[in-house]
Amino acid sequence: MKTVIEVRNLRFRYSDGTVALDGVDFDLYSGETVALLGANGSGKTTFILHLNGLLSGEGSIRVCGIPVEKKNLPLIRQKIGLLFQDSDEQLFMPTVLEDVAFGPMNAGLSRDEAITRAGKALQQTGTAHVSDKAPYHLSAGEKKRVALAGVLAMEPEILVLDEPTTCLDPPGQRELLRLITGLPQPKIVVTHDIGFASRMGARAVFFEKGRIIATGTLADIVRRFHWDASSD
Repeated sequence: MKTVIEVRNLRFRYSDGTVALDGVDFDLYSGETVALLGANGSGKTTFILHLNGLLSGEGSIRVCGIPVEKKNLPLIRQKIGLLFQDSDEQLFMPTVLEDVAFGPMNAGLSRDEAITRAGKALQQTGTAHVSDKAPYHLSAGEKKRVALAGVLAMEPEILVLDEPTTCLDPPGQRELLRLITGLPQPKIVVTHDIGFASRMGARAVFFEKGRIIATGTLADIVRRFHWDASSD
């Protein structure tokens, strides 16, 4: 399998001295989904924010063979689509259609091209019927799918999803699962939802105190660490 993300000896310390990442090695291969597990504060979100240069520590990261360096960040951010835990962090335009078209326009596409991409992404996520609505009028499930549409409109090669089921009811979780599993991109999913991760067929890695201390099948990791969301 082709390696699409390669991380070696990644280290990061916050300004208050907190060590958030302490020598992380990680590979993501084409066609696979990897679940990042571990307690709150173990380094998972800090890790994924390094993948597209939102944070920068020591070590090396390559995305689709491209080093994650300042000069390459515009290209890296087209390669990786990042879905934040809080959809409101990604939705800020007056209407859903404008919101989903914002990324492609900001990347240099014409308005017509951006609107076409946005329309396709809204159809893909089952949210075309809310295209004229203001994002703040949407349900939590609709917001999540519209935020995902905004990611997909950029046509990324890799998807990184931070706690995608947060605030979703069971029907919303099932719909999101159906959407995500139908997408061809390799995926990294930060989650506490073991059921969601297992239905995605994810490989798992376990973070503890800024390090990946185990990797394997999801069932193996859960069994070895007796871990579930209640362990946080």
